[in-house]
Amino acid sequence: MSWYWWVLIFFWIGGFTWTQDTVRKALRKRHKRKLELLKATTDRQLALEAANRPPEPVCGCTHHLAKHDKQGRCHEQVEVATAWDENRKPLRYEAGRCTCQQYVGPQPLSQVYAEELTDRWPAEAPVAEEPTAKELPATAKEPPAG
Repeated sequence: MSWYWWVLIFFWIGGFTWTQDTVRKALRKRHKRKLELLKATTDRQLALEAANRPPEPVCGCTHHLAKHDKQGRCHEQVEVATAWDENRKPLRYEAGRCTCQQYVGPQPLSQVYAEELTDRWPAEAPVAEEPTAKELPATAKEPPAG
């Protein structure tokens, strides 16, 4: 028998459906893994961006630090409900001041500059100098007798 008869018998028995199912499962699993990897890299990038972002100076009233005075009182205009329906949902609003009593958000740090105390990399190593004749003791100046 030729080899093509064996292939034909293999397909008649149902070997092709087994191969097709195996390939389909492998491709589905590969696709899921690729999606998980893509989601993990996206989550990692978002976490890095959030970690590098400085904290927003926002109070509990959701207003920025710039809207508060030195004593911490908020000077932002807000909508205050003046009329409600039977389900306690506001119907009308009027402009009013924010009722925030004091700023409670993060305090911005002042910028501090400190000079380095020591040089990290000296320009050149110190060289030991030989003593001159003036620095030598008197006994060393005289030649030995002999």
